[in-house]
Amino acid sequence: MAAYLSTDLTGSANATTVPVGYKPAATVVGARLRRLRGSFTYASQTTSDTLVIGNLPTGATFAYGVLTASASSGSTTLAIGITGTTGKYRAAGAFTATDTPTLFGTATAASAAPLSAEEQVFITIAGATAPSSGTLVVDLYYSMP
Repeated sequence: MAAYLSTDLTGSANATTVPVGYKPAATVVGARLRRLRGSFTYASQTTSDTLVIGNLPTGATFAYGVLTASASSGSTTLAIGITGTTGKYRAAGAFTATDTPTLFGTATAASAAPLSAEEQVFITIAGATAPSSGTLVVDLYYSMP
């Protein structure tokens, strides 16, 4: 029975041995985890509004995100991403859990190469106007060498 090693460990998919002299990417193996936080007060933001979380730096490798809210988004959907790919980190969906930190992230974003340029990350509001009150906290975790 073959033992398949991770792409991060070997540099190629479905490898069974580590190539001589190969060094794993320092952005994912042994890297420091960092956090980018965006806190927002719900105030009936409309579907034409965006909530800017902040900028991920060049060289960042996305790990995962955590959403925490004091109020349900109801029928309001929240997508987290960048210009041109608004669901890069979280596809649009309602967030109804209250005071329950909830993980999010896409496999595509988590397995992507380190960012070649800084990215501004934001929340796109759709489906309905945001709640009139409450707090939404978004934490994006990423690694750097």
